Amino acid sequence: MTSSQPPRKSPFSQLKNQFFGNPEQSLKEAYEAASKIKTIENHYFSGYRVPIESLKSDRLQAEVRENLEILEARIKEFNASSSASGKLGSNHLEKLIFVEGILANYNLDQNQGSALAPISSPPETSSSLSTGNIVDVPSSKANSRIPKQRNNFNPADALLGSMPGGQNSVGKTFQKIKGDFNPKSEQEVVNEFRRSRAVTVVAVRLLALLIAIPILTQQVSKHFVISPIVHQYRGDVAVSLDELNSEWKEEALVELNTYEEELKMEHMFKGVPPISPEVREEKVQEKANEIAQFYHQKNINAVSNVFADFVGLIAFAFVLIIRRKDINTLKSFIDNVIYGLSDSAKAFAIILFTDMFVGFHSPHGWEVLLEGLANHLGIAANHSGISLFIATVPVVMDTMMKYWIFRYLSQLSASTVATLKEMNE
Repeated sequence: MTSSQPPRKSPFSQLKNQFFGNPEQSLKEAYEAASKIKTIENHYFSGYRVPIESLKSDRLQAEVRENLEILEARIKEFNASSSASGKLGSNHLEKLIFVEGILANYNLDQNQGSALAPISSPPETSSSLSTGNIVDVPSSKANSRIPKQRNNFNPADALLGSMPGGQNSVGKTFQKIKGDFNPKSEQEVVNEFRRSRAVTVVAVRLLALLIAIPILTQQVSKHFVISPIVHQYRGDVAVSLDELNSEWKEEALVELNTYEEELKMEHMFKGVPPISPEVREEKVQEKANEIAQFYHQKNINAVSNVFADFVGLIAFAFVLIIRRKDINTLKSFIDNVIYGLSDSAKAFAIILFTDMFVGFHSPHGWEVLLEGLANHLGIAANHSGISLFIATVPVVMDTMMKYWIFRYLSQLSASTVATLKEMNE
């Protein structure tokens, strides 16, 4: 999970924005960052201020801090440009009050008295958080209190408080400087790159094996082992209509009747001399034999597919067994790829998946998929069973997806959930 950092601007750009900047855009970006923070407060702390310093969840802590940095940077741009541009109207007042209220909740320690909203802290009873399990804090209005202002003025604190990010940004800066002077820092970077490259190579190799080995095994076993054996046992046996499933039988009869009608149409529309009934019967018989041979081969192919698919599944399980040590590496690689996406990309992927498999047009896709699977295995597609499948399985998948978003995704990336809601609306 990553949050967008506020872009660094040159002194010339800052001066330009101060006199000719766009206060509406700055206020919009500040409002978006404040909304993400408010979402975290409402979900995990019953609307109270997030105790950033005592959080045990590094992921949640980083998300709140990054949105605070964006909020502070954009509100400074707004304050610097709005007085010069004079472009704002009364419709921006509500957003401004909301942004100033969120900002004031986290700037009290810096003696900033511009709070425009009530400030409350979470109860001290249950604020324990962990990376894997975040516990919701029960709501308690009686425990809400306003933190007191500091009576002792410290120039160092005032200096740190006037900087974006406060002591956190200064601490990060000193840590970076300290790391730059570390004589082993270059070697650590190289080792980290090698480790990341090794994880990527192992994960991509395992993913390629899981895809390529079963497919190659299925194709090779079908064409070189299973199909010759099936041909040996059924190659000389002529297929009958009773051996075909209902759909194939109907297709064969329709094709044969169509051929008979074409013979009649040639005489009626093309001026072809009429043929005797014996000749017509002979041609129809030849066509029937051709159709029977086609469906005989199709039947053999379906039987071969059943056994070849089973062999492919065995090959897939075999790869998992012999490379089981690399499964955790693959999971870690996939997690890094997913969490490395932006909030908009995550929301786009979720909407695409849900609309494709559980959305309004998904029944058509499921119907085509299930009918193709039945044809691959040589069985008749049961349309009643397909309708029952479409009426139950996508609904269950949709419920599970909503529960996953509510229960887990909101903990891992609250900003993604907020973006998802905005895109759905």
